[in-house]
Amino acid sequence: MYERKITQYILDALTDTPVVFLRGARQTGKSTLVRYIASGPCPSHYVTLDNAGILASAGADPSGFISGLKKPVVLDEAQRLKSLFLAIKEDVDRRRIPGRYLLTGSADVLLLPAIADALVGRMEVLTLWPLCTSEILSSGSNVVDAVFNRSLLPREQSSTGIDLSKAIVSGGFPEPLQRTGRRRRAWFDSYLTTLIDRDIRSIAQIQDLHAIPRLLKLLVGRTATLHNLSEISRTAGIPNTTLARYMTLLKTLFLIQELPAWSSNFGKRLVKSPKLYVVDTGLACHMLDFDEKQLQDRGELAGRLFENFVILEFFKHTAWSDAFVELFHFRSQTGQEVDLVIEKGGEIVGVEIKFSATPSPKDFAGLKLLKKHLGEKFIRGILIYTGREIIPYDEDLHALPVSTLFPIHTGW
Repeated sequence: MYERKITQYILDALTDTPVVFLRGARQTGKSTLVRYIASGPCPSHYVTLDNAGILASAGADPSGFISGLKKPVVLDEAQRLKSLFLAIKEDVDRRRIPGRYLLTGSADVLLLPAIADALVGRMEVLTLWPLCTSEILSSGSNVVDAVFNRSLLPREQSSTGIDLSKAIVSGGFPEPLQRTGRRRRAWFDSYLTTLIDRDIRSIAQIQDLHAIPRLLKLLVGRTATLHNLSEISRTAGIPNTTLARYMTLLKTLFLIQELPAWSSNFGKRLVKSPKLYVVDTGLACHMLDFDEKQLQDRGELAGRLFENFVILEFFKHTAWSDAFVELFHFRSQTGQEVDLVIEKGGEIVGVEIKFSATPSPKDFAGLKLLKKHLGEKFIRGILIYTGREIIPYDEDLHALPVSTLFPIHTGW
C-alpha cells in the first residue's frame, strides 16, 4: 500500500465534521485508504455500495438502511445511490457528531447538485488524486508550500528518482504502475470500458455512449490547450449544448481537469477561456498510443504532455499542502502567458513550463509581466525545464530543472 499524503487531512476532518467525502477518479486507491482508516486510525464499520445486495437494500429504504448502520461508518462509492444523502442529512441533523460518516465516490459530488445541496454545511470534501511522484517514492516535501517560502533557495536536483519519460507514460494509478507493455494497455482499456458501461450509465441518460470515448480522445489530443467549446463542437460534430453536458460529465468522473483563467486589474483584455488537462498522463499516453521514445523525441505533443504532467503534480500537492491555494493560468490577448498562476491570499507564484533543456530569456516574458504588475505580491517566478542547471534570470526569477521540484530525473 502506498502511503497517501492526504491521510492526516482526512483524520483531522473526522475530528470536527459529521460527514467527510473523499472524492477522486475510479482506481486511485480510495477504497484501500478508507479501509486502512476504518481498521486502525479511526475504527469504523465498512460498507460498500459496490455490493449489489447492499445497494438494493439501501435503495429500497434509504432512511431505514442508514438508521440501521453501526456508526461511525465508511460508505464506499456512496454516490451510486443519491437518495442516501438525504437520509444521511436527516441522521446528522438528529445527532451532529464529528466523524460519523466517511464517504467515498468516483464522481464529483460538487457537480451533482442534489447531493451537494443535501449536505451543505455538514460535509467536507477532500480529493484523492492519482499518485504523485512523492507518494510513489515515499519522499519529497510539498512543492506548493515550498514555492511560497520567500526565503527558499532552489535546492540541488536529486540524482535519484523516477525517470521523467516513465513517470509521464506510467501515470499515477496504482495498478498500472505495477504493469508494463501489453498488460498496462489491457488495464487502461478495461478502465475506460468500465467508466463508460457503468459509471456514465449510472449518472447520466445518454443515448449515444459511443460519442464519449471519441470526444475524450479528441480532448486528450488537445491537452494543455485552451478550451474553446465552439471549436471543439465543430470538430467533434456535437451540438454545443450536448457538448457542454458531456464536458461536465467528463469532469464529474475526474477524466479531465480545467485550469481556469486568472485575471486582475491589468487594464488589458485577457483570455478568459480555461485550459484543459487530462487527470492522468498514463491514461492520456495510452489513448494517444504514445510511448517513452516518442516523449524523448520532444515533439509538440510531447511538450504538452510534459506540461500536463507538471500541472497535475501541482494539483496533487494542493490536496495535502498546509496553504490554501487556487490554481489558474494567465494569457493576454497579445500572447504573453504564464502556464500556472498559484494564488494564496493575494500573493502570487508564477510557473512557466518548457519541455526544453535550454531555456531562453524570452521564456520569462509572462513572468516578468506579472512581477512588474504585482510588486510585493509577486513571490517568485519559476521556469520548469528539463535541463540540469539552476539558472537565475532576475531577482525572484529562476529556471529550475524539473528534478529540483519533484523526485524524478530526465536521464537524457
